[in-house]
Formats: sequence, C-alpha cells, structure tokens
Amino acid sequence: MKSTIKTIVVLFVIGVLGSNLNAQEIIPDEVDTAKKQVDSTQNGRKKVDGVAAVIGDFVVLDSDIDKEYIQLQARGVSIRDITRCQLFGKLLEDKLYAHHAIQDSIQVNELEIRSNIEQQISAFLEQKGGSMQEILDFYNKDSEQALREEMFEINKNAKLAGDMQRKIIEDVEVTPEEVREYFNSIPKDERPVFGTELKVAQIVVIPEVTEEAKQAVIDRLREFKADVQENGASFTTKAVFYSDDTAARSKGGAYTLNRKRPQMVKEFRDVAFSLQEGEISEPFETDFGYHIILLEKIRGQEYDIRHILLRPEITDDAITAAQEEITKVRERIVAGDLTFADAAREFSDEEETKFEGGQLINPYTQDSSMELTKMDPELYGQIQDLKDNEISLVLRDQDRINPIKFKILTVTDRIDEHEADFARDYLKIKNLALQDKQFKEIAKWQEEKIFDTYVKINDDYKSCEFNNNWLKNEKQ
Repeated sequence: MKSTIKTIVVLFVIGVLGSNLNAQEIIPDEVDTAKKQVDSTQNGRKKVDGVAAVIGDFVVLDSDIDKEYIQLQARGVSIRDITRCQLFGKLLEDKLYAHHAIQDSIQVNELEIRSNIEQQISAFLEQKGGSMQEILDFYNKDSEQALREEMFEINKNAKLAGDMQRKIIEDVEVTPEEVREYFNSIPKDERPVFGTELKVAQIVVIPEVTEEAKQAVIDRLREFKADVQENGASFTTKAVFYSDDTAARSKGGAYTLNRKRPQMVKEFRDVAFSLQEGEISEPFETDFGYHIILLEKIRGQEYDIRHILLRPEITDDAITAAQEEITKVRERIVAGDLTFADAAREFSDEEETKFEGGQLINPYTQDSSMELTKMDPELYGQIQDLKDNEISLVLRDQDRINPIKFKILTVTDRIDEHEADFARDYLKIKNLALQDKQFKEIAKWQEEKIFDTYVKINDDYKSCEFNNNWLKNEKQ
C-alpha cells in the first residue's frame, strides 16, 4: 500500500514515473551523438546542444532537461533528489502525451496560454522582487521576446499533455465493490494512517448593500457603455482603470469563453453567448457584482470577450450592523439560548453551509472531516487554539465575492490519528482506489502508445533505468 500511494503521488504530482516494462525493439541510432553537449567548465569549449530523443513529432534536446531543472527551481521545488534520468523520463512522457493529443485533435487556447505566461512572469517578479532582466538571466535568455516564445512552447506542450492525461482517465470510475476489494488487498500492516481530523462549522454575516449603492454602479456601467459606443472611448482602457476584477484588469478585462467548457458563473455565460460581435451588454448582476461585457470575436465555440466588474460600495453603517448582529448571535450561543447549528440555519448568510448547521465541507474529499495537517492555512490559524465546541471570537474576513464579512467558528467531532477504517474512512479509501485505477489506465495507455509511436533514444541515455519501455525491449 505504501508503495502504491507513493507511485500515485509521483505520477500525478511530479510525473516522473511511468508504466511497466513490456515488449520492444531497439531502434538503430540515427542521431549524431558527437553533437552531445560538452561541459564548458571542463575544457573551455562552448556547449553544443544535442538530441536526446525523438518521440513522434517531438524532439527532446539535452538543454530541455536543463530547462526542466530551471522550471522546478522557479516553482520552489527541491531538485536535490531528482536525477537527470528521471527528468528525461518525464520529458519523454510529456512528449508522448502531447504527440497523441495532436493526433486526437485536442485543441489548446493560445490566448489562455499567453494569459498564463503573463501571470507567471508577474508572479516571478512579485515573488523574487526582481526585474525583467533578472528573469532573463535566470532563464538564460537574451530578450524578453525569446523568453516569451520559449514559455509559450513549454506551456502549450504542458497543456496538451495535461489534456491528454485527463482524456485518458475521464471515464474511469470505481464501484463500491472495487473500493472494498482495493481496501482488502492492502496488507494490514501497510494500511494508510490518517492524521488527526476534525469538523468545523461557521456562521457568516455579510454586510447588506443598499439599493442606492447598487443603482450607482449600474448607472456608472451604463455611462461606460455610452462613452464607448457614442464617443469611441476604449473599453479596454476603462477595464484597466476601473474594473474590480483584479485577475483580468491588467489584460483589459479579457477572457476567452468556450461553449463546451463551463467558465464563469451561469449568468455571465448566458449574457456573453447571447451577444453579437462588437456588441456591449446591458449591466447585469452576478454574485461578484455588476458587469458589462464586450464581445470582440467569435471563433467557433470560443468567444473572446472583455468585461468590466463593479462592486457596490458597502457603507460604514452596514458594516457596523453586520458586526453587531453576529456578536449578538455569538452571545446567545454562549449563553445556551441557541445551538450553533440552529443559529447557523437562522442567521448565517452563507448559503453553502447554513442548511447543514454551518458545517464546512472538505473540498478534497467532499465530506465534513478535515485532516489537520492538510487544512487550509488560513482556516487552521483561525481554529488552532479552539477547544471542542468552543465558539471563536467574531472574525473579520473576506473572500473572492465578499470584500468584507464577519464569522464565528466552532470545532466538533475531533478524531485522533488512526489507521484507515473502511466504514469511517470510505470516501478517502474510495479516492485512493480511484487514483490506483487511473494510474493503471494511464500505464496501459502508455504501454500501448509507446509501441504505436516512433521512439528514438540517444545512446547516452540508454543506460537510464526507465519505468516505461522506451527502448522497446522484448517481453520476458
């Protein structure tokens, strides 16, 4: 069991390991291995990039392996225990996925990829506190354009590979009987141990927005629309300067929506898909605030849009009223006049939890138990000092929809660290069984596709201990 979990983690998180060995045929060398790059630190000669492998329509260069190390370092991953052969194996898998994604006509959204690149560069600048020149030095690039082109290819191929993997396992499911068989197949001394778990409930009160504040943002959005249509003002500029959508503001409010892949909330999609090219919508409301949308272009199933989001102003009086309300609710619970669950059903403004007595749901397992060591750090900080059934002080918080909200929390049903139990931990065990079945499905796919795909491995890498049968050796 321990080895199974380890393998699953490596496959889905690092992507280093692959499927089991099977029948193969060694392809004669066709690459001039003299072009293998040499170490300039030893003999002073300039490095010459060599071809490490060919997978279908893709070539893997020696420098690609170096770039993988750089990518891992940029994401803060320790590379101390990751070998060059492991990274090479990962690249071979990625190219196999990408090659067959193209063969299967899987499309990627280039606008989305370029948007991701902008976010990656911005995150790097913010994280490192550096300049563009420092990024160029880190990636060993001479110009910003060269950096963006390389990042585009890296991101595009990663997206193709990811979409291909998702396609392979999208129909994989496990039955209750398969879950039981999986659990029973684990030797008792190898069953997983789950850390301390607890259940958390909360009551949330959100300051009310006045009708006057709502009307004010509707009127302002109508002014934006009129200025664009009647005076030729730039919708993009207005999005950059005024939109409350911070994620898209730097891109001028740009998004690409796909009719087949749900993005944004339903109200947003319905308005966007009802527009004609060049048309600007009337202001409309979602949970995030009020929007107007400009439809720039329709490309088959994809819609290139820009939008401006405005959130109504929350008055000081509304903030004070919300804080006073939840304070009184807390006092009644502490005094014993109300149970926490009844108070949540009556007073909480959080629709997702109020009808379950304020009980939070673990987003990973979809049940109410949360493992302490895997809990969201912010939530952990808010409940770490609470005793069971103790009520927290009133906390001021925010989320992506509400810039201000107040809440109280309580901890219930604490379960100490324990060995997996089929009945109590069914959902966790089901998730492990599903991952195991998905792993086997991917391994089967890899085994078949390696034989259906042109694979050429340079002699310098044939001594690597591959988990996939890249050398196409004969079955034993």
